[in-house]
Order: sequence, then C-alpha cells, then structure tokens
Amino acid sequence: MITPNCPIPFPGSDCVLLAHGGGGRLTHELIGSIFYPAFRNPLLEQDHDGCVFPVESGRMACSTDSFVVDPIFFPGGDIGDLAINGTVNDLACCGARPLYLTAGFILEEGLPLADLRRIAGSMKAAADRAGVQIVAGDTKVVGRGKCDKLFINTSGIGVVPEGVRIAPDRAQPGDVVICSGPIGVHGITILSARESLGFETNLESDTASLNNMIGRLLEQIEEVHVLRDPTRGGVSGTLNEIAQAAGVEIVLDEASLPIPDAVRGASEILGLDPLYIANEGLVLVILPEEKAEQALAIMQNCPEGKNATIIGRIPEKGNAFVKMKTLYGNYRIIDMLSGEQLPRIC
Repeated sequence: MITPNCPIPFPGSDCVLLAHGGGGRLTHELIGSIFYPAFRNPLLEQDHDGCVFPVESGRMACSTDSFVVDPIFFPGGDIGDLAINGTVNDLACCGARPLYLTAGFILEEGLPLADLRRIAGSMKAAADRAGVQIVAGDTKVVGRGKCDKLFINTSGIGVVPEGVRIAPDRAQPGDVVICSGPIGVHGITILSARESLGFETNLESDTASLNNMIGRLLEQIEEVHVLRDPTRGGVSGTLNEIAQAAGVEIVLDEASLPIPDAVRGASEILGLDPLYIANEGLVLVILPEEKAEQALAIMQNCPEGKNATIIGRIPEKGNAFVKMKTLYGNYRIIDMLSGEQLPRIC
C-alpha cells in the first residue's frame, strides 16, 4: 500500500521544516517572525541581498568564523551569543572597533522554532552589549541528520584607528604576556554539559565580547604589540603561533597561570592540559614590560579583565617556541598540538 505524501508543507509547525529553506512563503515567514524582530535596525531593513553602509576613516578589518558547538545551550551561554562574541573578539584583536556583522544559519529540519527564537534573542543581546549591528544574513535548511540542530557563521567588519598596528609578528624581547582571566573555563563547561561524560562542575562559559575593554586599552596605551583570543588550541596553541610569527621565545610561569581548581580537577580526570583547552572570553595581551602595570589597571577595571595577570615574558635571546618554568623550578616545552583535544567546542 502506498501512503500519500502531500508536498505542501504544513504552515503551523513549531519546528523547522525543509520548506523554511526553500525561499518561498515559509522562508519569509521564518525571517519575518524570528530574525527581523530580533535583529531589526535601519541597515538590515534595506531588505536586500546585501547591505550598503557608511565607511569611517581609517583602515578596515574583516573576520569570519563558523560555530558548531555541542550542545547548543550550555551554562553561561549558547551558540548564538558565542557566534557574536567570537567574531567581535576576532575584530577587536586586530585592533579594530567592530561595527557590522552578518549571520548565516544552517538549520536542521525538526529544530524547534522556540530554540531558534531563543538563540536569535541571545545574538541580539550580545550584539547590543558589544555595540554592533547585524546587517545581513542567510538561512539554509537541511534534512534530519544532515546537521546537528544548527550551525552559525558570522562575519564582521570594523575600523582600525590610525596609529594602531596589532600583529603577531610584533612581539619582541622585553615584552610581557598578560592573560585577561581564568584559563580553560569554556572548554570544561562544554565538556561538563555533554551528558555522556558523567561529571559536573559549577563552571559557566566565559563567552563575552572583549571589544570595550580592548578599546580602552588601545586608547590609553599606544605600545600594545599583540592581541589574541586563545580559542581553539587554547593558550598554548595561540602563544606558539605568536612565537613562530615573531621569531621569539615565550617563557610562561606556571605559578602565575590563572587556572581555576574546577578546571584543573576536571582536566586531571580527563587527562587534559588546561593550556590546550579553548576559551571564549579571554584575550592575551603582549606589550612592553614598562607598560604592564598600566595595562593591568585598565583591564582590571573592566568586568572582563578583573582577574588579569602577567603569565609570561619574552627574554632578550631565545628560540621560536614556548616553554614554561614549572613549580619545581625546571622548564618544559609547551608545544602545539598536532590534532584537536576537544571537538565541537565552539
């Protein structure tokens, strides 16, 4: 017996349907009922395939990133504010003032519309906190099992003020490395939210936009050399990239590393190293040692940097790698991972 299959989608569904990605009536209803109300602003209301916006004086910066975190909701945030904060921070670490973002959504058939509406609200709130606007976007729908609930891509544009030049190869001997807060919190939070791992913590993700704090830092200190957010690959991966780009040796001090007890304990259970765990609300600042106290004062006066501390230095001579002075006074190499410690972390 053949069961009839009606090709006309049911418009009253509370979940994402394949027809929501077909470019027809349901697509327009999805955009009009969820995305436009959440992201509404005059630039988005141009209602075109792109956006025309005014350009400020100075150099432009752009960045793009895709977010596939599992689970999509976790303590301290969700995939939506993670997507906004991640691209805002990438722009800010170029020395830019973030202005505009685009948002692309890959949705799995069956995703509850309530979840999508909640995520759009998180994105709007994160964009407002960062002072940026979502000005264009795109939506695609794939069949069940072809995507894990939803993936988000965000791209951003910002303006770099005159006189600001931030780049990995600017790290130099005599610089110090400042870490803006606790290490490894986001990665362990995501792992604890995955039910199969069987352990719990009180940690919440550190996801946050850092552009306001970074903006204050750049306004008051001209000599900032490097800014990097240590996401995938963690502090170790990021510092190794900087050491290789600049041809300098970076020496960390284990006693100064701000690793929370919950992160340290979970890492020991799972056989992980906190220096390789992803962070989402953390920035590494490299600048001359004589500017370190001023930088710390500025950062510690902001909520995102209240626990900022010096974690390392660049000596006058050395090789292009990262090493750490341990609690016992000897040194060990902090190398870059050849693979990924934690999948689906951002």
